[in-house]
Amino acid sequence: MALTSHAPDLAERLRTGFGLLGPRHQRHSLTPEHLDALSLPIGDDGVVVGVDAEGQPAVMGINRPTPYDIVLIGGLWTAQVLALRAAATGARVAVETGRSQQWAQLVQAVGGGQSGMTLHEVGRVPPQGASAGGPVLVIRDCGMRPPRGRVASAPWQSVLTLLPYLSPVAPRLMRQARLVGVQRVSPDEAAEIGRVMGLPRGESESLPTLADGVTLWCTDRDRQYVMTQATDAETGLLGTARRMD
Repeated sequence: MALTSHAPDLAERLRTGFGLLGPRHQRHSLTPEHLDALSLPIGDDGVVVGVDAEGQPAVMGINRPTPYDIVLIGGLWTAQVLALRAAATGARVAVETGRSQQWAQLVQAVGGGQSGMTLHEVGRVPPQGASAGGPVLVIRDCGMRPPRGRVASAPWQSVLTLLPYLSPVAPRLMRQARLVGVQRVSPDEAAEIGRVMGLPRGESESLPTLADGVTLWCTDRDRQYVMTQATDAETGLLGTARRMD
């Protein structure tokens, strides 16, 4: 995921949720003769997690030949949108959760088995057998203090840990992660997150004001505000963006 910081005015528009309705273009059509000249900006296998402050797609590459750990301090809605989109890229999604009822409808919609999404009790995720031809995303929705997982990140197997709020184990998980996403949190949580992640003061102070569906994604070197916009199908299944569940 290419992460860049943006001008304050753009970040402010994004935090308040304005100016991000997406591009508006006239319909285009191509003749068969023109198809050979058409090229698309395709990178690695990635999940479009939303749009940045300039309205451009923000892509998270989760299917990697190296272990990849992600921490999301945020809402279930965003994690479930990411799960849907990961499954759409061909990844198998294994969900480790103590609230299976919150995931059951999603699993039914995607389909279970080795080519879809599966649910597992906390601590009961079996080996997934991830490979280049069958990448896996493990989503750990295990509450404020998730136990150490039996299935860790590995080549072609990324792990996303969802934390509803900052918890005592969060700093350790954030430091170990390759990518950290933060949604709206309290001012005290924002100050602690800013300290752990080394955020500039303006960005840590922005965290309590983020709109529903907005995430500040951070790596060691880069940061990017992203708004996740649901498709009609996602809205029909999951409802509208929300921080609280």
